[in-house]
Amino acid sequence: MNIGIQDADRKAIVDGLSRLLADTYTLYLTTHNFHWNVTGPHFNSLHAMFMTQYTELWNAVDPIAERIRALGYPAPGSYRAYGSLTSLEEAPAAPPAALTMVNILAEGHEATARTARALLPIVGDAGDEVTADLLTQRLTVHEQTAWMLRALLES
Repeated sequence: MNIGIQDADRKAIVDGLSRLLADTYTLYLTTHNFHWNVTGPHFNSLHAMFMTQYTELWNAVDPIAERIRALGYPAPGSYRAYGSLTSLEEAPAAPPAALTMVNILAEGHEATARTARALLPIVGDAGDEVTADLLTQRLTVHEQTAWMLRALLES
């Protein structure tokens, strides 16, 4: 494979993208879980907001996985693989209170942003503008979503 990115750089980028994919999928699953299980006086607004968020996350996993494939590697795609790659904690077994859900999701978006941001120097040094663009898009979403979720927690 010769796309202008050295083999070692492609491997390092794929390793980072695999972590981002695992974080994104884990956050998707947690958000969807909370959409199903939210209760309380904020039910309507949180139920709708969580649906918007999990839909965006679901639509994000494919471009990340396809970028991994374009770089010449298989994309991870099992819960076991995601469990070993993600920086996020699994959702609690019992549904937490609504505002605890909001806090967990805010922290999840912040952690996913950190995962994406950690990869930027590697893609920059490798001259991988395509992955840099993908990371910039993901950072925009995760930082904005974290901000909106944190705003709900202010008194």
